[in-house]
Amino acid sequence: MGEILRENQNKKLLLEMSVVDGEYDFTSSIVAALNQAELEIHNLDETIESIKCLKPNCDKLDYILAVSSGALCGIIDIFLVGKPGESPLGDITDKWFANRTTDFAKLYGWEDKGENSLSSAIRFLENKFKIPYDQRGAGDAASFVFNLSPTNHHFKSLAHNPSLLGLFFSILDQFTNSSHFISGGELISLVDADEKFELRGNNIPSKLFCAFTNWFGHLISDMSGSSDSKGRGMGIPSPLWTWTNDIIALKRSLNIPVSQFDNSINELAVNIYTKGYDARFQLTQAIPVFINEMLVRLVFAIRRLIKYFAETDKETRSFSLMWKKCEPFSNPTVKRMLTVAHGTFCLIDIGDATVRGFVTGAGSFNPTEFFLRLNIVGVGRLTISLYGEVKREIGLQKAEREIIFARKEKLVVENYIEGLKLLSELYEDKNLLNFITDFKNSDMYIHAFEKSVLLAKKRNVPNNEILKNKMEIDSYFLGGNKV
Repeated sequence: MGEILRENQNKKLLLEMSVVDGEYDFTSSIVAALNQAELEIHNLDETIESIKCLKPNCDKLDYILAVSSGALCGIIDIFLVGKPGESPLGDITDKWFANRTTDFAKLYGWEDKGENSLSSAIRFLENKFKIPYDQRGAGDAASFVFNLSPTNHHFKSLAHNPSLLGLFFSILDQFTNSSHFISGGELISLVDADEKFELRGNNIPSKLFCAFTNWFGHLISDMSGSSDSKGRGMGIPSPLWTWTNDIIALKRSLNIPVSQFDNSINELAVNIYTKGYDARFQLTQAIPVFINEMLVRLVFAIRRLIKYFAETDKETRSFSLMWKKCEPFSNPTVKRMLTVAHGTFCLIDIGDATVRGFVTGAGSFNPTEFFLRLNIVGVGRLTISLYGEVKREIGLQKAEREIIFARKEKLVVENYIEGLKLLSELYEDKNLLNFITDFKNSDMYIHAFEKSVLLAKKRNVPNNEILKNKMEIDSYFLGGNKV
């Protein structure tokens, strides 16, 4: 039995050769070892190529198109969105919300009689979804709540907030017949808020369901203002600003002091709400952000589609390959373009809002005007893109360290494969070692001699010690000396 041991760092190759009853065999195969090593090379290549999934591949035209998209949508934001009450797109979204309110009322049996249909639909929903926390200030049980008025009660009333905390306080108020407000940095609670209110339901689960239904239905009724609103009306608060109420409510509930900053931000949120910044206007602000998003993804896909058809032969084209090249969602290139586009949009929007803030402030800065014009949806979308950039950069650095190691390992494996090929040349030669069978089963002993001579030469046997013909072999085995 012969053994060949090859070490490659922590890898070992053990080949065992045996000859039993005239049969020659390798219990481990060099070919199998080669296949395993080549598979490892393939895996290392995939690791090295994986960096492309994290690294953006934008060219100059990609950046130019992204900046152009952001600038175009920034102009749309300035001239078509603007601020509440001066927004052409805002008029469209107000009408859309009004139509959705009447559609919702029709689902519950309201009939459109034509005149003042929106006010009629709102009044129908207010009666359908009764709640105890709809106090509006003067003349109500909550008249002692400072600064509570019909223009701000939707914001100050926690149950009117379209948030999880708003839902919590709505259910709490309905179960306890109370109202909770945020005003002047204080959490104010009114008990026995509405003596006519009664929460339907025979048990806790049914009451919870009715409370949720009342909360949701009442929010729909308030989307376009109250039934007695004149003009645009005060809709439900913007979900991106009601967090100022949430902070104060949580701190007061936990007996944590409310800071002056918390109170100032809350007062600012109330102020811009009374100027018309509600959920309807927030949706208006989302329009140019959405256009920017879709436009960047579209130009990315079109460019890659043109390139795909230009560089790919008709015979090799396929939908799956085309989608892989043009897909505008998960690759880092389109994400980098989106970061540039939304960054450009926000620069233009913030610049316009800042200028308007100083102009309307008559020499001083007017924060209310600034935040009325600041597209907070665009700022939020840019924040998401920047978070993704940071996350990909961290992943890229980690991948690069892994790739450096993979390249070194690949070099070692390649040297290992070269050694296996050399071993294959020397030892994977069953067709030469089967000369024993030739002796047994064939009279063609001359070919057997030739195989044995060739095998000896491959094993580096000195030429003067090789038995080259039958006469030399007979002489050697009969005790004679090699001539």
